[in-house]
Amino acid sequence: MNTKLSILIIEDEKNICDFIATALINQNYKVYKSYSGKDGLSQITSRCPEILLLDLGLPDMDGMDIIRQVRAWSSMPIIVISARTQENDKVAALDLGADDYITKPFGTSELLARIRTAVRHISHMNGSGPAESHIFSSKGLVIDFDKRRITVNGEEIHLTQVEYKIVSLLANNSGKVITYDTLISHVWGPYADDNNRILRVNMANIRRKMEKNPAQPQYIFTEIGIGYRMVDADV
Repeated sequence: MNTKLSILIIEDEKNICDFIATALINQNYKVYKSYSGKDGLSQITSRCPEILLLDLGLPDMDGMDIIRQVRAWSSMPIIVISARTQENDKVAALDLGADDYITKPFGTSELLARIRTAVRHISHMNGSGPAESHIFSSKGLVIDFDKRRITVNGEEIHLTQVEYKIVSLLANNSGKVITYDTLISHVWGPYADDNNRILRVNMANIRRKMEKNPAQPQYIFTEIGIGYRMVDADV
């Protein structure tokens, strides 16, 4: 089974949140729900969703502040879903970094179309290189960014959302050393612990799944004290 693309919904009206979640689950997305801004920010850093659907009128904070905080470290697509119809609200949200703005009430078809547009942008968010052709290939390792599918010598590898994010960033920058801090910030956000333990644990799991001999990796190399480097792509 391919890795499902994950979406976080931050919406304090439970009936609307559940309606959106059901529509997305039926389209094979992985969905997380949050009913407040503080919890939503916590889920962004802990669950690492790839798309954010955001209501502006939250009980504990303004959605504009969430856009501002997320944009300080992440380029994940943010689609605002709000009852605010004034042009100045739309302009403010877009200027802060929202990618799209949908006003309530809205139709399921419109929402899904906006999400599909955001999905098309995701494969280009991690940098240039292999993402341009949507395929990374090296020594039997193949990563299909469009299908979010990873195989090693034809055998499909099943990664968690976090593990896929790590591998995707490294593959999109193959041959380059990506520092521990860059990986941690990209995956867990700026508020993650500054020690590398969580990254090391995930890397150990990735190597256990991908490498024939995790102690002697052939795909992801450790640059001691600096970070990790993905093997160069096949020419």
